[in-house]
Amino acid sequence: MSSRRELANAVRALSMDAVQKANSGHPGAPMGMADIAEVLWNDYLKHNPANPAWHDRDRFVMSNGHGSMLVYSLLHLTGYDLPMDELKQFRQLHSKTPGHPEYGYTAGVETTTGPLGQGVSNAVGMALAEKILAAHFNRDDHRIVDHHTYVFLGDGCLMEGISHEASALAGTLGLGKLIAFYDDNGISIDGEVDGWFTDDTPSRFEAYGWHVVRGVNGHSADEVKAAIEQARAETGKPTLLCCKTIIGFGSPNKQGKEECHGAPLGADEIELARKELGWTHGPFEITETIYAGWDAKEKGARAESEWNDRFESYRAAHPELAAEFLRRMNGDLPPDWTEKAEAFIRETIEKAEKVASRKASQNAITGYAPALPELLGGSADLAGSNLTMHPGSKGVSRDDAAGNYIFYGVREFGMAAIMNGIALHGGFIPYGGTFLIFSDYARNGIRMSALMGQRVLYVLTHDSIGLGEDGPTHQPVEQTPSLRLIPNLNVWRPCDGVETAVAWRAGIERTDGPSAFILSRQGLAPQQRDEEQVANIARGGYVLHDSDGTAELILIATGSEVAIAVQAAQTLAERGRKVRVVSMPCVELFEQQDPGYRNAVLPAEVRARVAVESAATTGWYKHVGLDGAVIGLDRFGESAPGGALMEYFGFTAENVVSVAESLLT
Repeated sequence: MSSRRELANAVRALSMDAVQKANSGHPGAPMGMADIAEVLWNDYLKHNPANPAWHDRDRFVMSNGHGSMLVYSLLHLTGYDLPMDELKQFRQLHSKTPGHPEYGYTAGVETTTGPLGQGVSNAVGMALAEKILAAHFNRDDHRIVDHHTYVFLGDGCLMEGISHEASALAGTLGLGKLIAFYDDNGISIDGEVDGWFTDDTPSRFEAYGWHVVRGVNGHSADEVKAAIEQARAETGKPTLLCCKTIIGFGSPNKQGKEECHGAPLGADEIELARKELGWTHGPFEITETIYAGWDAKEKGARAESEWNDRFESYRAAHPELAAEFLRRMNGDLPPDWTEKAEAFIRETIEKAEKVASRKASQNAITGYAPALPELLGGSADLAGSNLTMHPGSKGVSRDDAAGNYIFYGVREFGMAAIMNGIALHGGFIPYGGTFLIFSDYARNGIRMSALMGQRVLYVLTHDSIGLGEDGPTHQPVEQTPSLRLIPNLNVWRPCDGVETAVAWRAGIERTDGPSAFILSRQGLAPQQRDEEQVANIARGGYVLHDSDGTAELILIATGSEVAIAVQAAQTLAERGRKVRVVSMPCVELFEQQDPGYRNAVLPAEVRARVAVESAATTGWYKHVGLDGAVIGLDRFGESAPGGALMEYFGFTAENVVSVAESLLT
């Protein structure tokens, strides 16, 4: 039987070898945290390598994702579908071992990490999802939701401000099944961190309301085990285990130094490290004894089988709850969802009311939420302005997690990353609101939603200079176009209540990525449509108003500017011009349509085109061409009433008519 240190050294050896073969990577963290990982994975982590998607598994997050070879070594050794050949292809094209852990590439990787601080924030979301889901489904002695979230993090994660946002909320909400291991090695890329990071980290987390275990020797299995026992015994608070480690442990000349943080050790140093560690095996060589010491397949199968038995007892006692639990965890929408969604859209059409799209968004939430118990809302302290609450909203708290709404506080970035964790955990469709201007604070979290293909919904209100007197600090200019640059993010800017209802439905039904709803403060007039036009809203762009005969000019608009474009088209028609108005609430979806549809909406032969949107102009030239014009905003706004600003900056029907006629002369 292998000793604990031998098992940990297998992780060190694989990490050294893979980084060396790739001539790229970070060996220091895996070598420093190997002893901690050995205790956690062999003695505590509840998982089944044969079924990485088992609903009640513990979640493991490597927040300091540059140490990815630690994760890959653990997954390989414990029996996941990650053969040695993939470790040998570390950081190579299309391998299952990319430079940072990526969700969807590697069985067993729970989230994409690398942007420091976001992994621990994802873990907060996972632990929060576990707590809420348990409150929704556990009954009496039937505990079908009962697992921990474990996260490794380093100095870099703690320096990032997002770690404050998420960790503070985790303490407030009492996430007792969240256990974080702080790899306190004192080194970052620039060297010894005491020149720029002297926080009293334990006291900081105690101030958040965490249970903190100080002074753990990260290379002592006994101390690590005792610390984990303390953490698991504390059920009312999240726990931070402060583990003192040596980065690059085992490398005689580079351990404890920045040289081993982000570069291969070198062949000579690896040979010295092998001798130092007593590792007598060649590169990528693991003995059967070592494999046997790590193998988690039998233990994992037994744990899942025991849970399956508990679930069958639960199903017998609560058949409807059991079916609902499986539906939600599988990400399926309710059987009557389509019927109810279509009914709400019909109701919205019949009302035909002038309404701000932020209010139309709240109407959509109110209409859809009763059919979707998995809808988990929230806002970054702006619920009264974002209108993210509905009559059935109930706040989640430390003592009562059975709600469906999270008060995130003024934590936009933290909210985005926590929602990613909630979505990754399963069982919920999270949505969260802030002002569009503050999407910049959350941007990298939004980007990670898109990169991981997670169904996360962003409610982004006060969408333009139309918000008025708060002035240029709060008036978005470049935000909508810049969000459209994020791959796999659907950005919706609806023009009225019907487009808003369709946008929400599309976001809810989308399972391969996030959606952002760009919403107005000012009221928007309802537009007239037939059934075909309503159906085409979901295609991202469609003909809203057309001329008699072939159009000679096309006006393209979004949001509050659609009504301006329609009014301009009517004026132009009175002057004998043939004008088409295209509403394009979601550019991304329109561009995904087949060429025939796109050309039917925007015929190539009609070269006179004007795009109208109160935002930066650059992106629209793709659709208006060099012969067209864009009425937009390539400067910051002003402080004044919204109507006055729209007129001052040229967002009027009269100006659209003037620009259009200049193209037609």
